Amino acid sequence: MDLTCEQEQFQRALALVQRAVATKSSLPVLSNVLLSADDDFLRIAATNLEIGITTSIEAAVLDPGQVTVDARLLAEFVNTLPAGNVRLRSQSGRFSLNVQSGDGKRATKADINGMDPDDFPVLQSDTGDGFSAVVDPGMMREMIAQVEFAAASDESRPVLAGVLARFEESRLTLASADGFRLAVRSGSLAEPAPDKLDAIVPARAMRELARIIADATEPVRLALTPNRSQLVVRVDGTVFLSRLIEGTFPDYRAIVPRDFSTTVTVGRDALQTAVRRAGYFARDNNDVIRLTVAGADEDGDLGSVEVSANAAERGSSQSFVDAGVSGPGTQIAFNARYLNEVLGVLKGGQVILGFNGSNQAGVVRPADGGDYDHVIMPMVIGAN
Repeated sequence: MDLTCEQEQFQRALALVQRAVATKSSLPVLSNVLLSADDDFLRIAATNLEIGITTSIEAAVLDPGQVTVDARLLAEFVNTLPAGNVRLRSQSGRFSLNVQSGDGKRATKADINGMDPDDFPVLQSDTGDGFSAVVDPGMMREMIAQVEFAAASDESRPVLAGVLARFEESRLTLASADGFRLAVRSGSLAEPAPDKLDAIVPARAMRELARIIADATEPVRLALTPNRSQLVVRVDGTVFLSRLIEGTFPDYRAIVPRDFSTTVTVGRDALQTAVRRAGYFARDNNDVIRLTVAGADEDGDLGSVEVSANAAERGSSQSFVDAGVSGPGTQIAFNARYLNEVLGVLKGGQVILGFNGSNQAGVVRPADGGDYDHVIMPMVIGAN
């Protein structure tokens, strides 16, 4: 392999694919990137067997070929090179890469040892005539941001470590749950789906997909391989792949309450500030904070939500937030982090809180609709 490419483009490409490089693996080759040169393009690929990213940059290819070398070392070296052309060379039968910037005796050079490119996993991205759906990238990023954080962080129950993507007619629904909370967001597809389909994508992969489509302006096609084991997304010169999780996701529609005995409309920013404030005191008490809802009184004062926390060694905190209250007053305890995280992903000026007593799940949703529901299981009220 012998080619010349621009340092800036090469640096950006390495940074992009490096997010798919395995940090801990029993297969050393997964710590590498695969460089393939042909047809005036340099293709850079990486995979950790859960996700894979391949991207291409323009290059002057004198001799096609491929080589795989340590991703971190290559990226760190290229990052230090000045702007301009970078020459990449590898000899047939030798698993190493020569990187050169500049010409003459004072050129900056490095020889990076690699591995046999035949040992690098093949990234299958052929979707054929399989299932596909088209989404607006901006909407997709927002949907991912509003659900992925609620997925389980461990894989004791694999389906809960993923995000359900349900395609049904002209709607896409994303849902995630960890046993203590559930996030559900729906949106419109740019084109109707060919048929109803459920796919569970690892939450980590969803976060990377959001980054991949961050700069996309045109509709993005989400496709599945013919055996429906992988998600494939193409954005400009980049291909993103993710394995899918086998299993059945819980019926989220049965978990979201339909009606509430008490409904509260409150400013999002004011409530989040109060939750954060109480959270500082709740750290030593399992992050338990208490919401006490009171309706308007006879003196004409507005309804309110008292956000409080108490820890024996740290102290206590109480804050009041004005609110519109429908229904009887109530008390409920939540995990401060859970409530703070959902308030952080909502954009509207006001949110609606729905309650059915202190021992049943509460619901947070934007006041302007937004096709979003977030269910949080309560904590023991006596813990606070």
